[in-house]
Amino acid sequence: MTPAKRLFDLVCAILLSILLAPVIVLVAMLILVLDGRPIFYISERMRSSTQGFDLVKFRTMKPVAGDSGVSGGDKSDRITRTGAFLRRTRLDEVPQLWNVLRGDISFVGPRPPLRQYVDRFPDLYGRVLQSRPGITGLASIYFHAHEEHLLARTSSREETDAVYSRACIPRKAHLDLIYQENRTVCMDMMVMLKTVFKRLR
Repeated sequence: MTPAKRLFDLVCAILLSILLAPVIVLVAMLILVLDGRPIFYISERMRSSTQGFDLVKFRTMKPVAGDSGVSGGDKSDRITRTGAFLRRTRLDEVPQLWNVLRGDISFVGPRPPLRQYVDRFPDLYGRVLQSRPGITGLASIYFHAHEEHLLARTSSREETDAVYSRACIPRKAHLDLIYQENRTVCMDMMVMLKTVFKRLR
């Protein structure tokens, strides 16, 4: 990560943390009152081929011991009362500002993958994770809705894993590598603005 990109991330993360502080408190209270504890969902993600970190999000699903893998139709019955709204608006990802401040992720980059997929596709992720993972990116803008559509139709963990591995990972990686070849601070600003306006629509 270049010093300019890191400085951009820090300034934006500090400003957004201040601006969104009332929203963060309100969402946390709603989850606590309507769905109970825990308020946050913490899951290991990878920032490089070998280095993991704890990604923080607002909890949107009922906790289950031993849960793993991406979310598909097989987990839809676990979405909480607040979870559907938080996922639709992507407000569940606001706590990742903490990860940006820590330097775990950037605002723009490939979405940080689970360790199991990095281990399964080491060559692919060895290339993708040369970019610092991000909250949003080209794949988030241009493929996220299609990914949700594909995974919503799955009915078991095995089917979700198969669809994600076969249909999602290669396409997302293609977009992530396009970003990697063309990344600039101006491009990051464009991606962030596109993400915000997409959510508003």
